[in-house]
Amino acid sequence: MERVSSTSPSPIQLYLKKDQVMTETNEEKMTQKEREALWLSQAREGDRVAFGKLVEAYQRPVFNLAYRMLNNSREAEEAAQEAFIRAWTRLHSYNPAHKYSTWMLTITSNYCIDLLRKRRAILLSIDEPLPSHPALMSEKQSGPEANVVRGEREVQVQELLQSLPDEYREAVVLRYWYDLSYDEIAEAMDTSVSAIKSRLFRARKQLAEAGVEMGMSVATV
Repeated sequence: MERVSSTSPSPIQLYLKKDQVMTETNEEKMTQKEREALWLSQAREGDRVAFGKLVEAYQRPVFNLAYRMLNNSREAEEAAQEAFIRAWTRLHSYNPAHKYSTWMLTITSNYCIDLLRKRRAILLSIDEPLPSHPALMSEKQSGPEANVVRGEREVQVQELLQSLPDEYREAVVLRYWYDLSYDEIAEAMDTSVSAIKSRLFRARKQLAEAGVEMGMSVATV
């Protein structure tokens, strides 16, 4: 009688492997939106692998948002990790009627705002200038002179951004760095669309007035 090797997969293992391959194949045929909906459904049932796929899909935009708001890669990495942890522990509160991307960015931006407020309190206490904002860097110019001019302008614009109240700055970053709609920003900041429009209008006006005083040409629209 032929002996079956102890290392041979059992019928159950073969079935599970076949089922996994079929699942992966089915996912490949889905659109990104359909895959995301599937992962969300599985993750809300406690499937960590499915949530890991969501993390993989959104780790770049989450990190980029944190980096643009915090201006520090190490803090951005930690903020991104914390944002995903909070998302995992709050999946039960997620409303599938809303976009997951907006919900995920909301968690990230709110956490970053908390960090900025703590950082601002420390910076004000030691009266040190804030660093340049990385999102304001341009790759269209090069050379020593261009770098100097760009660096000076980045410092000026960063000073303008830092002069804004936290809720104004958050709205400006989400609107002009991430191109979120008024509805999405309102959802992220837990307020009304009219309030967001008002904050952005006041922020642009404040930036324009301060920019003129600094000798900058700042658009007001």
